[in-house]
Amino acid sequence: MRDALGGAVNIIIIVVFIVIVLGYLAFNVNYTKAFRMKDKIISIYNQYDGNCNSNCRSEISAYERTIGYNPANMMCPTDYTRIDNSYCVKKNVVNSSKDSQYEGKERYYYSIITKINIEIPVIQNTLNLSVFQVTGNTKTYES
Repeated sequence: MRDALGGAVNIIIIVVFIVIVLGYLAFNVNYTKAFRMKDKIISIYNQYDGNCNSNCRSEISAYERTIGYNPANMMCPTDYTRIDNSYCVKKNVVNSSKDSQYEGKERYYYSIITKINIEIPVIQNTLNLSVFQVTGNTKTYES
């Protein structure tokens, strides 16, 4: 009887270990997608000098399909704008009153947020998964 119970405990330990390792690997794959998406969005914004028009957005959505990035239920902070349900953007104005060379010019940069997509219903219902986001900033533009 003792050996049968010991075998069941070993199997449970092995299954729990496998679930933890596979969950870690799945999280890393999704983190990599969100990080690559954020970097591509920033580089496209920099390419268009901060004026993201329809061509800019079509490039972003094409890249999104290429890497398989699909954030379900993208929730943005209150001061950010959700774009095409795939990322959040916020325009930040830089105070240029301290530098006389920038006087009269508006200087700004964009903050970009992408979401790490984790679709495990039990975890989503018990934890607030909005903390799993990747944030980055573009270079500073002036108009």
